Amino acid sequence: MSTSQAVSSHLPFLRRYARALTGSQESGDKYVEAALNALISQPSLINNNTSVRVEMFRVFSKIWNSVAVNAGNEPMDPHPANRHLSQISAKPRQAFLLVSLEGFSEDEASRILDIGVAELRRLIDECGRELASQIATSIMIIEDEALIAMDLQSLVENLGHDVQGVARTRNEAVALAKHQKPGLILADIQLADGSSGIDAVNDLLNTFEVPVIFVTAYPERLLTGIRPEPTFLITKPYQPAMVSAVISQALFFERNAQKRQDHAVV
Repeated sequence: MSTSQAVSSHLPFLRRYARALTGSQESGDKYVEAALNALISQPSLINNNTSVRVEMFRVFSKIWNSVAVNAGNEPMDPHPANRHLSQISAKPRQAFLLVSLEGFSEDEASRILDIGVAELRRLIDECGRELASQIATSIMIIEDEALIAMDLQSLVENLGHDVQGVARTRNEAVALAKHQKPGLILADIQLADGSSGIDAVNDLLNTFEVPVIFVTAYPERLLTGIRPEPTFLITKPYQPAMVSAVISQALFFERNAQKRQDHAVV
């Protein structure tokens, strides 16, 4: 496989990581574009002694961390419920996402962030403690496979969240939301009756705003760059750490967006 083909094959996952880190498809893609431009102008940035995937993420991280605003914490929020979330700096979140979401080894993640393994472990531990302190929320699961639904329910409950209910179809999801609006949605793409998890989510988002995480075995079908894409995505088969990382990131950005909205009200 040529270098350009390797870059293309890893691009959807770099875009997923960028989106999870920034909380925005538009912002994440701008950083990815900058990284690709750097690789095109300086092909020597791809080290033949390491994987193309590692070097792509490494170049992206250098660009991301070169922007001063990305390296700092937000101002201390006086409200105790928001304090832990607002004080998680970018570097611990990067370390946590690289290992938990993208599945890099400690050695690979250390190279990407240009730090030692001991420092990487410290950052991951710091982020884990902070994210565990966030406010619990209610979660709706839209999943037609019973075993996967049970597994997701167990995972999110162990993280301190409540499961509002499990819907197997688009209609069940809409009916479930009528009784109680969830604080977050975990949605499969293909549902039991042939309906779409995307359509179910769109129905719900027409009536209220809520962070959404899609679960799919085929992420490349959603991360095409052609149409609006999900900000948060979990791939099957998933690891518990991945579910924890993505839920934490979704709630992190939802909380901060709400804070900005509250502060904008005069």
